[in-house]
Amino acid sequence: MHMKYWVVFVVVSLLLLLSVSVSFMNYFVSLESTQKQLQNRSLPLTTDNIYTEIQKHIIEPNLVASMMAEDTFLKEWLIHREESDENIKNYLEAIKNKYGMLTAFVTSQSTQNYYSAKGFVEQMREDNPTNKWYYEFKDSPLKHEINLDYNEHIDNSMIMFINHKIFDTDYHMIGATGVGFKISYIDEMLKKFRLEYLFNVYFINDKGEFILYERDFHKIKDINQIKELYAQKDKIINKTGGVIEIYKDTEKYLINVKYISELDLYLIVEAKVSTFTQEVKRIFYINLLVSLLVTLLVTLVILKTISVYNKKLEYMASYDTLTNLSNRRRFNIDFKEIFLLKSRQKNQLSLLFFDIDNFKSINDTLGHQIGDEVLKRFAQIAKLSVRQTDLLARWGGEEFIVAFIDSSLENSQLISEKIRVSIEMDTELYKLVGHSVTASFGLTAVLEQDTIESVIKRVDNAMYQAKKEGKNRVVVL
Repeated sequence: MHMKYWVVFVVVSLLLLLSVSVSFMNYFVSLESTQKQLQNRSLPLTTDNIYTEIQKHIIEPNLVASMMAEDTFLKEWLIHREESDENIKNYLEAIKNKYGMLTAFVTSQSTQNYYSAKGFVEQMREDNPTNKWYYEFKDSPLKHEINLDYNEHIDNSMIMFINHKIFDTDYHMIGATGVGFKISYIDEMLKKFRLEYLFNVYFINDKGEFILYERDFHKIKDINQIKELYAQKDKIINKTGGVIEIYKDTEKYLINVKYISELDLYLIVEAKVSTFTQEVKRIFYINLLVSLLVTLLVTLVILKTISVYNKKLEYMASYDTLTNLSNRRRFNIDFKEIFLLKSRQKNQLSLLFFDIDNFKSINDTLGHQIGDEVLKRFAQIAKLSVRQTDLLARWGGEEFIVAFIDSSLENSQLISEKIRVSIEMDTELYKLVGHSVTASFGLTAVLEQDTIESVIKRVDNAMYQAKKEGKNRVVVL
């Protein structure tokens, strides 16, 4: 029994180890595969998609502004002191309508005038906050810039202004020109990438300042304020781009950087790795649970199977499968217990040994199948004649043995005679072999000085004596 459970324990342990090992192996393989796909495919592809969108909506206005800054008409008009407001108005209106801009403008360095498609707007002053952009732009070394602003005068929405300096032939700044257009769609685009594709997207300049970003999501406006990004600033603000790995609050992030030369901005696509591995973890836990359930089910099946086969083996080890009587091994175990009890309790105990007469002749003439039927019928007759408390077994071949418990020798002899007569007079046996079948019986009482070996030897001798005296009789020794 202990061996049975030990085998079950070993098998289940190996099965559990295998299933858990496979689950962990699949988990780590899937985890690594997901991270590689994120790093080598998803991030670069998302970056390219965003860049394509930017090209469609921002690159063209930048090219328009650049074209205006190089336009000969515009330069000549500024150099000649803005000779006609109507000419510049028509020019800017044509640019606005042709390219679908919200506004097109030009400023003069000499007069400080600001013109739009509606004509003259205002004369700029350094102390005017709304004109601050121009003077900062004029003093900067940049040839062009992008400004984002809420403009109350232009539809009260977020406007992107792309500004370009205008130079004369001596490379002196003579003014600035550019276009303005709504960029509310960009905020929606960045929000869509964050919510649907789980990527945080923003644009920074070479100072690390956030230029284009999701307005309601980003509260910090400079990567210098984020220590993890600041530590990688040299890698982030790098025109070669690529994927960078950082950690924020023990969480792993992958950042893909792409420099957009047309805007002189760095496109940053940031992915929190754990967000993309949640499904892998969920599948891992499901696989692990399924593995445990399967292991439990297999354990139950193994236990049930072993229990069934163990019962069969125990039955085969203790019983004769032909007659369904106890076999010799089982009888010896049970008789030993009865024998020891008799020694202590002084109970009466008798032993009967009987053998079918001329059984070899039955097998030889009628075949072993008839012989087996005779043995089964003998077992049935004996079983009906002895008490349930007595021990009845097939000793081997055509030999049977009975231990009469708490029975005197005289009473045991009466039962033995009853068995002998029942066999001799049995009609079923007669039908099987065509004549009466008999048996020879040896009977003895277990004495105080007996051992198991001595009493079995004596009853065996009694049975052989019955054979010698003519068979079909009970001999008592």
